[in-house]
Amino acid sequence: MSEFRLLHTMIRVMDLDRSLDFYCNKLGMKLLRKKDYPEGKFTLAFVGYGDEKNNTVIELTHNWDREERYDLGNGFGHIALGVKDIYKVCEELDAAGVEVTRKPGPMKHGTTVIAFIKDPDGYMIELIEQ
Repeated sequence: MSEFRLLHTMIRVMDLDRSLDFYCNKLGMKLLRKKDYPEGKFTLAFVGYGDEKNNTVIELTHNWDREERYDLGNGFGHIALGVKDIYKVCEELDAAGVEVTRKPGPMKHGTTVIAFIKDPDGYMIELIEQ
């Protein structure tokens, strides 16, 4: 069988600048590349913690003509990020206006310390202390 590698996860966003602020300024990712597609009326922005050659990244897709929020559905779960001091990170994110939907603490039926936050479009992000 061929070798596979996870490249990116794509999510649709309403306000690209707001999403870039969230992922880059609040979560510390870098904008790796961004391109407008005028013919298709959309912009793609790739963000992550390292280059795409060696890291999995997030593709933010902004459709220019979209006016109503996306239905997040019930099939998508969350994006997970590893952090060193989850309590400090959540305190800083909360102070920066990020919605912390589940305060840090051990997960049910386990010992792993987790928390959940929401991005500007309501996508859930799990923080896992490592």
